[in-house]
Amino acid sequence: MRRNFRPMLGIGGLALLLVALAFMLSVGAAPVQAQAPTPTPNDPIWRGFSAVRDAIEEERSVDLTIVRNYTWEQSEWRSGIDSCVDLEDPNSGRTLYFGWTYTITSLRNEVFQARISFDLKQIAVCDRLEGLQPTPAPNTTPNPNLPTPIPGSAATGGFELGGHVLEMSLNTFGLMNRAGMRWVKKQIEYVQGADPNTAANYISTAKANGFKILLGIVGDQTQLASNFDGYVATFSQFLAGVAGLGADAIEVWNEPNIDREWPAGQVNGANYTKMLAAAYNAIKAKNPNTLVISGAPAPTGFFGAAGCTANGCNDDVFMQQMAQAGAAQYMDCVGLHYNEGIIAPSQNTNDPRGSYPTYYFSSMLNRGYSPFGGKPVCWTELGFLSPEGFSTPLPANFAWAQNTSVAEHAAWIAEAASLSAQSGKVRLMIVWNVDFPFYTADDPMGGYALFRPGGSCPGCDTLGAVMKK
Repeated sequence: MRRNFRPMLGIGGLALLLVALAFMLSVGAAPVQAQAPTPTPNDPIWRGFSAVRDAIEEERSVDLTIVRNYTWEQSEWRSGIDSCVDLEDPNSGRTLYFGWTYTITSLRNEVFQARISFDLKQIAVCDRLEGLQPTPAPNTTPNPNLPTPIPGSAATGGFELGGHVLEMSLNTFGLMNRAGMRWVKKQIEYVQGADPNTAANYISTAKANGFKILLGIVGDQTQLASNFDGYVATFSQFLAGVAGLGADAIEVWNEPNIDREWPAGQVNGANYTKMLAAAYNAIKAKNPNTLVISGAPAPTGFFGAAGCTANGCNDDVFMQQMAQAGAAQYMDCVGLHYNEGIIAPSQNTNDPRGSYPTYYFSSMLNRGYSPFGGKPVCWTELGFLSPEGFSTPLPANFAWAQNTSVAEHAAWIAEAASLSAQSGKVRLMIVWNVDFPFYTADDPMGGYALFRPGGSCPGCDTLGAVMKK
């Protein structure tokens, strides 16, 4: 379900970052710097890098003082230096056709690209990355404790839209059809001894109404902590039983990077990958056509510069740990959440809260897509929060959304669907949520709902318009 964490940034976070960097340098694990050119003021390549880095920092509000790596190449831009920029008037691009293209990867694995003239006087910070291949999965030594993955056929297919629902009713299905949705999501909980047939009614109801069904299956973290291997074995067999009933997709757990969902002290992407591997093989052995989605981590920078504590891990660090453990071979789709946006998904800057990547649709998408060698992303929760129509103010930890209107809520969810479909990176987008009415001091889920107080559903109409194009 929806969780909320705020990034721990500021002076304290910077101090932690400097300490962490000093430690990495001392053990030889510092971020990779480009090999040559020698960074002197007279080296034109270095001066070009310095100039585009400054321009990117200013335009994207990021800190690139230390980067993971950068590359450059001499380029011919057949449509001009500004052809990678989203211009309001395409005819206003500058008539400069030769120079250098720099690609810079930040410490957080964000990738930026900029172009610069040979005389270093004209710079274009690109809105679109060009000439890049998906990041390959990390070269890792196979873990002998993980099984050989069973092949399955579920990864194929174009972009589709769905919604997380409370009620599988005719009214809810009517709203979903109006929005152009073809998938319905329900979340169920597993405890040891549970019967997979508890999911049978959800599956049959979805199919009887013409929908595919994604079941997000979570478990009992106390039982998991007491006997990890035994619990993983029974959990995997439960998932296999649900797949055998005809589930079209299964998300394996929910937000396993935080101790609200995973045992404290055991939060690590490698530990989760052990569960994912067992679940993937069990599901595929029973129904190779079931789409296996990795458990989407909670988007957060709460755990500071170190990335992890005993209570959890930042989502980017957690997914990097998964990738290093070989998780890419045990999923059809990368589970991802985005639920704290207060600007349009097409914007890459100017969030009033700052530049943290989880605020922005595009950086959040790349955060999930980049580590796994081109595996498609499945948004298993994507939504925008608006308090409009509710008499109670938002809780303090959700106050960042206080000024989001229902009109923005409707426009942005449609734009997110359009951008997802056009990206070539997204297989499935599940809207959080369709019909939850709850709006409490702890979690204002109703503020995310498409179905608004008073019975309107403007988001259904905006989604329907883009899905029918």
